[in-house]
Amino acid sequence: MMTVAGAARLGGGTDTVSGLNPATGDTLSPTYRYGSATDVDDACAAAEDAVDPYRATTSGRRARFLETVAENLDALGETVVERAAAESGLPVARLTGELGRTIGQLRLFADVLREGSWADAHLDPALPHRTPLPRPDIRRRAVPLGPVAVFGASNFPLAFSVAGGDTASALAAGCPVVVKAHDAHPGTSEYVARAVVAAADATDMPAGVFSLLYGDGPALGTALVTDPRIAAVGFTGSRSAGTTLMRAAAGRPVPIPVYAEMSAVNPVFLLPGALAARGAELGRAFVDSLTLGAGQFCTNPGLIVAEEARGLDEFLDAAADAIAAAEPAPMLTPAIARNYAVGVDALATAAIEIARGPATDAPNVGRAALFAVDADAFLADPTLHDEVFGASALVVRCADANEREQVARALEGQLTATVHADATDRPTAGRLLEILERKAGRILFDGWPTGVEVGHAMVHGGPYPATSDGRSTSVGARAMDRFLRPVAYQNVPTDLLPSAIAEGNPDGIVRRVDGRFTRD
Repeated sequence: MMTVAGAARLGGGTDTVSGLNPATGDTLSPTYRYGSATDVDDACAAAEDAVDPYRATTSGRRARFLETVAENLDALGETVVERAAAESGLPVARLTGELGRTIGQLRLFADVLREGSWADAHLDPALPHRTPLPRPDIRRRAVPLGPVAVFGASNFPLAFSVAGGDTASALAAGCPVVVKAHDAHPGTSEYVARAVVAAADATDMPAGVFSLLYGDGPALGTALVTDPRIAAVGFTGSRSAGTTLMRAAAGRPVPIPVYAEMSAVNPVFLLPGALAARGAELGRAFVDSLTLGAGQFCTNPGLIVAEEARGLDEFLDAAADAIAAAEPAPMLTPAIARNYAVGVDALATAAIEIARGPATDAPNVGRAALFAVDADAFLADPTLHDEVFGASALVVRCADANEREQVARALEGQLTATVHADATDRPTAGRLLEILERKAGRILFDGWPTGVEVGHAMVHGGPYPATSDGRSTSVGARAMDRFLRPVAYQNVPTDLLPSAIAEGNPDGIVRRVDGRFTRD
């Protein structure tokens, strides 16, 4: 089953995909047929047909649509969680929380739509008597870009997939969505797609507002991104796949933005005061964060940077003990498990092994691993900066604060950067913070990066290669901004003005009038 313009149909391609339980190696039914070029064309045509009627819907109607999707997912409950667990190998408890997050972010965007600040309404009234030149009446609001292609993520079958953050924020912005399901969880994708389609029907949305396609990543994905009706792309996945989509989008006759979340090692800086006070405690907490979800969160900490100071040995001993006791967990797919093993083997040739998790004969598992190098070796070898997707990490041992800052300056763009500091560390922590502001989208003190709160202030993004556009976030209220653009209206007759910038503020939203925020 695939969904095009609200109608279920078989894909027109010849290849098929089935779910696979990575914990057992068992194939799951049913089998899904890949989409063809005709299916891509039909989905994009339906999305284009839906653009004008969907963008014309009120914020309240779109909010109700998103809330109905949330209600439908809530009603699925254990059914979709159990299918996601079977297809991903992830624990039911983790996926139950992920379902709650998916529902919560749909409702967040509904609240944002009703509150109205997303419209970015600005009014500069005419000043006909201003000298030396009069000012015309100029008003500004945000408008949707058009159809958005969304790629489901392997590591979040719910929160970053069919009805995840990219889809929810694009629909909230007024953009129809065409989703490419991830091969790792085709059955979960079908359940969620049915929930979206039912919500669209129940709230009388245009048929092409949502479509779901299955297909070969490079072939169908490239066809989708290069279709002239697609106006933007939301992607979560590997750097290689993300950059391939970026190149395809940039090479179009009319280039479009690709908002890709790709790779990060999410460095953690352990300052001397914190190490001396609680080195062993930090070691155990670090491994808890590293191994969460078999290390397959985009925010697992893969790099530890610490000075040779009191408490570092205690940290390493506690972390090594925790790694050695960490039961190997199934990874999302056999390919991800193979790539993880290759990455760990590469680390083993370039760094000193501190610890590994227990060996096992179970299929598709990833053994946790911890390695160490000194700062000179890390700075000299760019491959040590790369993400190994899974529960492995590298400790960089620095001689002093100067080396620690050199390591920080040498890092690529990151989703997160974490600092553990006590009161005695404040002077050097301040200097480090200034460096990290240029490197990461989210900076944490005295915590761990796994777990991304969905709210108004959150940023889940960062400079390249963490994302393709470091000005954006894929989590939180500002995720809508990716799929909107500003339009100014100069001296437009009052009876033609859109409601967000009309006289009398009929939408009752906060607007900036002549430079000041007001609801008047």
